[in-house]
Amino acid sequence: MPEDWVDRHVARWRDHWIDIHFDDEVEAAVERIGAIARYLKSTKKDALSDTGLQDFEYDTLHLLMIRDTPGHASPTDLAADLGVSPAGMTGRLDSLEKAGWIQRRPSAEDRRRIGVEVTRAGADIWRRAIARRGSAEEELVRVLTPAEQRQLNALLKKMTLTLEPDQD
Repeated sequence: MPEDWVDRHVARWRDHWIDIHFDDEVEAAVERIGAIARYLKSTKKDALSDTGLQDFEYDTLHLLMIRDTPGHASPTDLAADLGVSPAGMTGRLDSLEKAGWIQRRPSAEDRRRIGVEVTRAGADIWRRAIARRGSAEEELVRVLTPAEQRQLNALLKKMTLTLEPDQD
């Protein structure tokens, strides 16, 4: 396999910092994961630019659309999922509602509670953004065979499981 910039980075680091503990494989893996994360962030930015969505708008629509009840949630659940304050969530929802991408409705079970629903326009703009992002993601991963993709997923899962709190 040809050399990439990470190989050159690891070689430079190793040669310049002999007094610091350094593991070539760890550094290379972390740098490559970082490069992929930057690429995916860039493709998200491009997708948002193409659709006119702001980051917070896309993130909120995305969390609404990928729920067990697609397109429906309470403001409280959205705030918790997004890690924002209730006041911050209200501001986000105001902006999305003004754009016509969501609507707030009283809950069918308890009319004192408000639910959030994605409108057709909100679903359409989210679908355009997710399609653009999905194409870029598929293009990146397509260089691997299906077996390599499964292997990569298994290895990454092994790593990401260490980031999750204990499931006791």
